[in-house]
Amino acid sequence: MPTFVKDNDWLDFHPNPSKPIFKLPPGAIDAHCHVFGPGDEFPFAPERKYTPCDAGKDQLFALRDFLGFDKNVIVQATCHGADNSALLDALRSAGDRARGVVTVRPSVTENELKEMHELGVRGVRFNFVRRLVEPKADSYYQEIIEKISKLGWHVVIYFEAPDLQERWKFFSTIGTTVVVDHMGRPDVSKDPEGPEFNLFRRFMRENPNIWAKVSCPERLSISGSPEYKDVIPFGKSIVEEFPDRTLWGTDWPHPNMKNEMPDDGKLVDYVPSIASTLVLQEKLLVTNPAELYWRN
Repeated sequence: MPTFVKDNDWLDFHPNPSKPIFKLPPGAIDAHCHVFGPGDEFPFAPERKYTPCDAGKDQLFALRDFLGFDKNVIVQATCHGADNSALLDALRSAGDRARGVVTVRPSVTENELKEMHELGVRGVRFNFVRRLVEPKADSYYQEIIEKISKLGWHVVIYFEAPDLQERWKFFSTIGTTVVVDHMGRPDVSKDPEGPEFNLFRRFMRENPNIWAKVSCPERLSISGSPEYKDVIPFGKSIVEEFPDRTLWGTDWPHPNMKNEMPDDGKLVDYVPSIASTLVLQEKLLVTNPAELYWRN
């Protein structure tokens, strides 16, 4: 098996995260996390744009238990391309305590999709962030949507704020539930009531099938950890306006962080700043992800 050497500027996940002060509600779900390899067992994709550290299922499940989550939703990382072997192996080990979101090509067969479904896959991810992937034409994704919609799967889309206008028509015509990663990566140096983020809110208002992950303040913040104060108004506004269409996850092991690796315990402690009541916390962490990932 090949030996992979992580990028020179790669930051490893926090080796000793703190125990959260915020007590997660029973049944809480980490609705956005990843597994990387181990690369010698599950090789990273030749076309990848980064080579990470190993961050396998055992470490993920140990963190789940330490932080107080009951379940995980594991999202395919771009470093593995369309080879979902590491993710599917994690699902086998987790039993009913994990679900998955995969990356597939239009050539994927119905039998392959059914096998993934039986293991707990409930969605596909389309990445439009150009520094990570080369986005395809809309027709490429439409072929996949037609296949996965038969299984009741949803689509996860990852894009940056300037991309929303460009892809608005396509995103608005996806017939399944659509989950937007990290609120579409808003520029938090701008006014949360300004035109850019108002466009995202309009996107959600006009399309009732659109959900949002209000996660990854560590990716968006300029003011920094552990409070991520400049991200709070963005996340809070989405949670309060769309309480039944929001999800949250740690994003462990935090790929491509360049300056500071977050403390996962402190990330959990961030949740009450955007979901300020017990009702909102229950929806964000338990009811909503259970409805989307464990209903069938």
